[in-house]
Amino acid sequence: MSHLLGSGLTRFGRHDTRGTLDLMSEAAQAALDDAGLVRADIDGLICGYSTTLPHLMLSTRFAEHFGLAPRYAHAVQLGGATGFALVMLAHLLVEAGAARRVLVVAGENRMTGQSRDAAVQVLAQVGHPDYEVPLGATIPAYYGLVASRYMHEFGTTEADFAELAVLMRRHAARHPGAQFREPITTADVLASRPIATPLKMLDCCPLSDGGCAVIVGRDAEGAFPVRIASAAQCHGSQHVSAAPDLTRFGADRSSGRALDEAGRGLADVEYAAIYDSFTVTLTLLLEEIGLAPRGRAGALARDGHFDRDGVLPLNLHGGLLSYGHCGVAGAMAHLAETHHQMTGRAADRQVPRAGVALLHGDGGVLSSHVSLVLEAVR
Repeated sequence: MSHLLGSGLTRFGRHDTRGTLDLMSEAAQAALDDAGLVRADIDGLICGYSTTLPHLMLSTRFAEHFGLAPRYAHAVQLGGATGFALVMLAHLLVEAGAARRVLVVAGENRMTGQSRDAAVQVLAQVGHPDYEVPLGATIPAYYGLVASRYMHEFGTTEADFAELAVLMRRHAARHPGAQFREPITTADVLASRPIATPLKMLDCCPLSDGGCAVIVGRDAEGAFPVRIASAAQCHGSQHVSAAPDLTRFGADRSSGRALDEAGRGLADVEYAAIYDSFTVTLTLLLEEIGLAPRGRAGALARDGHFDRDGVLPLNLHGGLLSYGHCGVAGAMAHLAETHHQMTGRAADRQVPRAGVALLHGDGGVLSSHVSLVLEAVR
């Protein structure tokens, strides 16, 4: 059995003059403080990647910078699924006895450390090198294709997608660390600048600077332990042009495996943390996992189903769409919020019940999926 012992999250947005190692360090120290630990207590280190510091040995580089001497160190690259994959690896390492306490950390100055054009170009490389990248497709373009197909298949409208952007902004308004906290309406989303039909500017997550870290340990120690009940993955086609179905990608298989391993079902889930790089990402994942019927996620969001006091509270920090997206730490912010919700420390965002949480992230264009099930320690 493994446990999430502490979490640390920076504010997201602009951090002038602060680089990857600075943001990772701030988050790591906050996680240690939260867990009541010091650096000498850590014997494992797992890092995400950074596009602004693409070091071949980032975990070793950070260990030197932060003053750690781990018996195990590793860096992982799995696109947007990396954050939860790091935690899954830490969970497996702890259960195998390879380490007792693992620091999982990521951070990146993606907003200020590279130009917008450079960021777009780097991320576009998830496309097929022969059939997609040479045609100039970007990440929003790939997701725009998926969104168009989804609308055709299930009757989802642009207004339905917009409801999820409005929801995330409403949640972010309650978190002081969120990059965007000003309320928006469905009309605002629909009127925002077109990016990749049918996606508008407000259907897309922003680029951010920020960091996040968690401590995974064997024992339920400290003041705020949460049990990691299970973790699972599913991997499909890396490239959109190779996907056999643009409406089914493997999120149901990944989440189903995690729930089965934990001895849980969807009806047990009291809090959800679902990756939301675009409104279509969140729509598709919610519906494929089974947390909303096909074609209904937007309507449920409009009706309060995913609100703090709704049937299934969702991404109450504002998600990638409004808290912000700084690479690997963007998804990990979902985990930090879940940890706070499950330990009763989410201030005015606190939900009534969060005994069982389901987290899910995807990497690439819905190519790689990682799911986690967390349980409160009674």
